[in-house]
Amino acid sequence: MMILIFKYIIPKKYIGLTIYPFIFLKSNALKQDVIIINHEKIHLKQQAELLWIFFFVWYLIEGFIRLIQYKSWDLAYRNISFEREAYQNENNLEYHKVRKRFSFLNYLK
Repeated sequence: MMILIFKYIIPKKYIGLTIYPFIFLKSNALKQDVIIINHEKIHLKQQAELLWIFFFVWYLIEGFIRLIQYKSWDLAYRNISFEREAYQNENNLEYHKVRKRFSFLNYLK
């Protein structure tokens, strides 16, 4: 894992973005935020188990389906299975170490 500060790659409403094996953050101060880093570490695990490219294909397809379902990008984004897993477990700093492979499937609804 390598953390980089590169605010121009991250969409406006967001503060972090993971593209295996990198975590991009909008500011250097965010490196100290253990919750954000943990959230992004969960995405690293998801991306690794789906061989990176399949993660992004799935993410886009599910994002599009959720957008149709919720008619709001914010709601769609929060309900993508990868995001649901990361948000629901970001406060558990050990989660990325103990999570079972393909755990995001438990967050499909």
